[in-house]
Amino acid sequence: MAHGTRRYTDGRGFEKKAGYSRAVRRGSRIHVSGTTAADDAGDTYVQALQALDQALAAVTELGGTKHDVVRTRLMLAPDADWQAAARAHVQLLGSVAPANTMVYVGGLIGDGYLVEVEVEADVESS
Repeated sequence: MAHGTRRYTDGRGFEKKAGYSRAVRRGSRIHVSGTTAADDAGDTYVQALQALDQALAAVTELGGTKHDVVRTRLMLAPDADWQAAARAHVQLLGSVAPANTMVYVGGLIGDGYLVEVEVEADVESS
C-alpha cells in the first residue's frame, strides 16, 4: 500500500478491462469511480438508486459512511429524467446534503444506461 492507499474493486463493469478500482482511499479521502446501475433495466429513478447504493457500498467498504460523503456528481444520458435522479439522490443522501453536480452528457458507455454517479467522501479521523 503506497502512502496508505487502499483500493476496492467489486468485479463489475469495466474495472479489469479499463484498469481502475471502484473506489480508492488515501488518508481520509475516498473517491468512488463513475458507477452505473447493476444493469440497464429500469427508469432513471431505479438506475440512480442502484448506482448511488453501489457507490455508497464502496464508501462503506473503505471505512466510511454516507455521512462522510461531501460531493456527488450525477451524469445523465440525454433521455434521463433529472427530476427522477434528484428524487433518488434525496432519498439516499438528502439528510447528508453533500455538494452536488448534475449534468446531461452526450451519452454513457453501454446501451440503456441513463445515470452514472461519482461520490467523494472525507472520513474524519477518530
